[in-house]
Amino acid sequence: MAADALSIIPGAVLRNLADKLYEKRKNAALEIEGIVKQLSTAGEHDKIAAVIGLLTNDFTYSPQANHRKQGGLIGLAAVTVGLTSEAAQHLELIVPPVLNSFLDQDSRVRYYACEALYNIAKVVRGDFIIYFNKIFDALCKLSADSDANVQSAAHLLDRLVKDIVTESDQFSIEEFIPLLRERMNVLNPYVRQFLVGWITVLDSVPDIDMLGFLPDFLDGLFNMLSDSSHEIRQQADAALSEFLQEIKNSPNVDYGRMAEILVRRAGSPDEFTRLTSITWINEFVKLGGEQLVPYYADILGAILPCISDEEEKIRVVARETNEELRAIKADQAEGFDIGAILVIAKRELNSEHEATRIEALHWFSTLLVRGRAEFSAYLDGIFEPLLNALSDPSDAVVLLVLEVHARIAEEYHHFQHLMSYLIHTFHNNHVLLEKRGALIVRRLCVLLGAEKVYREFSTILQTEGDLDFASTMVQALNLILLTSTELAELRSLLKKSLVDTCGKDLFLSLYASWCHSPMATISLCLLAQAYNHASSVIQSLGEEDINVKFLVQLDKLIRLLETPVFAYLRLQLLEPGKHTWLLKTLYGLLMLLPQQSAAFKILRTRLKTVPFSENLKRTSSANPYSQILQVTEDGNRNQDAPNYSAIDFSSRLQQFGSMQQQHRNHLKNQLQSRKSASAAVLSQEIQRYEESQSSSTPEISRPPSRAPKAIS
Repeated sequence: MAADALSIIPGAVLRNLADKLYEKRKNAALEIEGIVKQLSTAGEHDKIAAVIGLLTNDFTYSPQANHRKQGGLIGLAAVTVGLTSEAAQHLELIVPPVLNSFLDQDSRVRYYACEALYNIAKVVRGDFIIYFNKIFDALCKLSADSDANVQSAAHLLDRLVKDIVTESDQFSIEEFIPLLRERMNVLNPYVRQFLVGWITVLDSVPDIDMLGFLPDFLDGLFNMLSDSSHEIRQQADAALSEFLQEIKNSPNVDYGRMAEILVRRAGSPDEFTRLTSITWINEFVKLGGEQLVPYYADILGAILPCISDEEEKIRVVARETNEELRAIKADQAEGFDIGAILVIAKRELNSEHEATRIEALHWFSTLLVRGRAEFSAYLDGIFEPLLNALSDPSDAVVLLVLEVHARIAEEYHHFQHLMSYLIHTFHNNHVLLEKRGALIVRRLCVLLGAEKVYREFSTILQTEGDLDFASTMVQALNLILLTSTELAELRSLLKKSLVDTCGKDLFLSLYASWCHSPMATISLCLLAQAYNHASSVIQSLGEEDINVKFLVQLDKLIRLLETPVFAYLRLQLLEPGKHTWLLKTLYGLLMLLPQQSAAFKILRTRLKTVPFSENLKRTSSANPYSQILQVTEDGNRNQDAPNYSAIDFSSRLQQFGSMQQQHRNHLKNQLQSRKSASAAVLSQEIQRYEESQSSSTPEISRPPSRAPKAIS
């Protein structure tokens, strides 16, 4: 065949094909073009194939660079031009050698290969499509060529190929997409520009459905949003914006596959990528409908962290998306997985960001309201984390946690568990009790009812083994009872303890645990207007009961007596003859206070303002206190208790005394233990000292003894 070709093409023409002078190469190419035209007209395609074979083997595959870059490639292009409309049947011989030249190590060979393929493509146009995948692969590599001239030539060829593809009806998008998908994660900026360019061009062709294949290359486009090149980021963003607009206008979109990609990208360290991902998710939630129901948990897992993002734009879109998602009412029949949602919300309870923890709690509330039965099925796995969240450093979070617990505690066994856990937590964390105790208790009283909460606290504390903690807890609850506006109704009920059955039951319920603290017991009696019993409690106190802690609590009570909560009590002092036990109670408290204390002065000043009628005997005008203490025995002592016999106060006093005896014994045991421990430590110190002295002191030698001299 080579011999046939040599007889067809003169030797001079072949020599000129590889000549250094451009004019000679050009003329040689024109000669070959003319010869091929004649052969094509005569229908001698075998001879044309022989010519192509000669150019391929002797020139394109030649070890000599000049033959490869000039002779073979120019000759093959000339053959194609000469064939014109007949070129298609010889492309399988013409195109492969040119494509092979793209891999040549010589940049000039690669350059002339681009030029040759450009001329070939101009002639064959649509017939060129059968080699598209191979040409695309070659162009993808050439777009990142190290030689600038090769890159320029490749760009020209690329534009021509794009024109051919857009006007062709033979292009197969199905075969092209795998080729595109393989290259979407390439990091080279030139390749990325090349790929985005092709995506944009193909998407602009009406007959090509790029949107249907978007999930195949969407992740790669999002990956380009964090490219170091501003131009690439812009191109990727423009392409994504166009696709998003198409999604909004399209009735058939595969939201599910793309949602998975968006969820991953929403956690990107790149701010622009996160913003774009969240924006897409926002639109998907609005548009996706039932398609997205199985992906709600994954979407929520992407949204909640973004609610606390450093970038405000991301926070705004994430919050909007979260609200949209929470407003959608889907059921399990549609694929809604409440368990998966709860797993996400539970995970985000441990977020370091307050805003995210708050939104996670909103989801707990939402799911609990929508489907209590479904929610309860997963309660075992989330109850403990919700309890632990009560120790959150944020007040806003704690308040929301309490709201969730209040909804759960509609079932009594959950209510008991909650209250027991709170007591346990306060026992182990006194700082939490001191800083958050009032907030937690007050909010629970609002959500669950003050009487219910206080009765349960009292029931638990009655059997509390740690007497010191029980006393501290009761004092805290008592202070909240006396000061919080949320407990006003509870205080009003306690004021009726002597005349109302409900008030009496509440008084007795609280009294059992309030006995842990003398001052709390006295305060409860003052609230219940059981002044006779309050006086009895005061007189039952022993020397060991009146310590520093007691005096601190007494100081607080005296100051509270001046607040609006005890306004009724102060007004009762206007009728001292009717409320003699109240006077005795207050004077009993006064006698317990150090005279130099501020509380003593406050209470003494208040008692000085009490008016006395003539039926009160004054024994000494010089001693105002004796004037009050010498009250008449005219039967008025019980007038402050209209139904005093309704409560067995003698039994209550025994109950109080028994509890205080336990505290006294506990205190004695503590002191004894401390003394024993101190003695043991002292004994050990003495022993170690003696051992150190015996080991470090050298033995002193003594002189030999002498017989005493005789005394003359």
